[in-house]
Amino acid sequence: MSDKKTYEEFKISGDQLNAKVKQLIAEGNVRRLIIKDKDGKTIIEIPLTIGIVGIVLAPVLAAVGAIAALVTECTILVERTE
Repeated sequence: MSDKKTYEEFKISGDQLNAKVKQLIAEGNVRRLIIKDKDGKTIIEIPLTIGIVGIVLAPVLAAVGAIAALVTECTILVERTE
């Protein structure tokens, strides 16, 4: 049995990045986040697994926060499983 993958894309400003990533992670069915700069170049790819919490998530959010400080516009590509 194979999970169906779907993709969504969000264009946001850098100052909204951390809050959006936290929101997406909280939704639970996100399997991977890819953050790209305004030119479409991948900055970071974050694989997420079921059960990722707290101490494991902290370095990821710190990295996202650092990226947010460097970019003015970015795109989040979200891979979900159904």
